[in-house]
Amino acid sequence: MLKEFKDFIAKGNVMDLAVGVIIGSAFTAIVKSFTADFINPILGIFTGQIGLSSFVITVGKAKFLVGSFINDLINFLIIAFVVFLIMRTYNRLAKRDTTPKDTKTDTLLGEIRDLLKDQQNNK
Repeated sequence: MLKEFKDFIAKGNVMDLAVGVIIGSAFTAIVKSFTADFINPILGIFTGQIGLSSFVITVGKAKFLVGSFINDLINFLIIAFVVFLIMRTYNRLAKRDTTPKDTKTDTLLGEIRDLLKDQQNNK
């Protein structure tokens, strides 16, 4: 069982997934910083508040953290857009590489096929 687990972990897909998760979490931290340190001050100019996270709606004893939700929504939209761009580029490159290229063997086999057809037609 330990050998099977080792083989499973050593497969490329699992390692690729691990790298993707690590890079994704680092990228998320960068996007959160971008939102908090760049976008929020710009929006604060228009809303009159330092940052959106301080925007709270209180109804009775309930507090709705609307600003925090908007920050998370902005983070999600930025990350989703970047992932979209990455996947679109990847799909375009993958589509380009899947076109089969004629090898010398393919060319020779095609010529042999054509010669055999000509021989059968001449009989």
